[in-house]
Amino acid sequence: MSRATFFEVEVLDAKTRKQICFLDKVEPYSTIADIKSLVHKSYPQWYPARQALKLDPKAKALRDEEVLQSLPVGTTATMYFRDLGPQLGWTMVFLAEYMGPLFTYLMFYFRLPFIYPHRYAFTSSPLTVTTLACACHTGHYMKRLVETIFVHRFSHGTMPLRTIVRNCVYYWGFSAWLAYYINHPLYTPPYYGDLQINSACALFVLCEVGNFSIHLTLNSLKGEGTKVRNFPTPTRNPFTWLFFFVSCPNYTYEVGAWLGFSIMTQCLPVALYTLLSFIQMSVWARGKHRAYTREFKAYPGLRMAIVPLVL
Repeated sequence: MSRATFFEVEVLDAKTRKQICFLDKVEPYSTIADIKSLVHKSYPQWYPARQALKLDPKAKALRDEEVLQSLPVGTTATMYFRDLGPQLGWTMVFLAEYMGPLFTYLMFYFRLPFIYPHRYAFTSSPLTVTTLACACHTGHYMKRLVETIFVHRFSHGTMPLRTIVRNCVYYWGFSAWLAYYINHPLYTPPYYGDLQINSACALFVLCEVGNFSIHLTLNSLKGEGTKVRNFPTPTRNPFTWLFFFVSCPNYTYEVGAWLGFSIMTQCLPVALYTLLSFIQMSVWARGKHRAYTREFKAYPGLRMAIVPLVL
């Protein structure tokens, strides 16, 4: 009976090249996640989600599911450690990002003191469009919070705290900027009146329902306990038929909702926010589209990333 072969893993600091720890008799079937747990035992401040392990200081971090014996290393492996800094789980990340805009907008809608001149404190705009805009904005972020808690499945465990702060500044800051102008005492209603407001509001609501439908479809795509991956396809729900034309209709609907909000409020800051959101979501959608086409040979060739037949 042959003796089992164990690995030795030397963990070095990626910057200084100094040895952090030496792991003896590591099982060949150990994953990177297992190795991170061993490092965590020696250094409790570096919990696994905070660690990045690489085979080369300039290479990409190894995935947690990768197995030690399948890596291009000998029985004595050298790995380079990088501290990713404090981390926060994705659920908490999105709760922080979305709760901020929800309450920030309401502060301006109810005109809390020191936002507008004192005589307007604790008043609200008499215009119907501002109330409708508040309902749409509040509903949008309430939907996002519900999706975060009950719908989304997150493929990555955490996000660096510094990134969370940056994202919160973006979402909270833009929400305050939009709300300031829409709820301002000098705000004027859209040029074409009720026709513009109602048609744009209808577009907003339809896109919000579409976005939610896509998220439900993506949630059911991968069942619990299975590792089989499939690309999303349309269902009986008409809102999912956009999958015939784009890879990421959730982003298409998201942009459509903000476009409707821009038209409904006729507010330049909202239009700017919509444009920036479209640019960012186009980047995400194109990356997802490329991943689909690489992974699935039978992926539909008609599909674009975010805009049907265009982008």
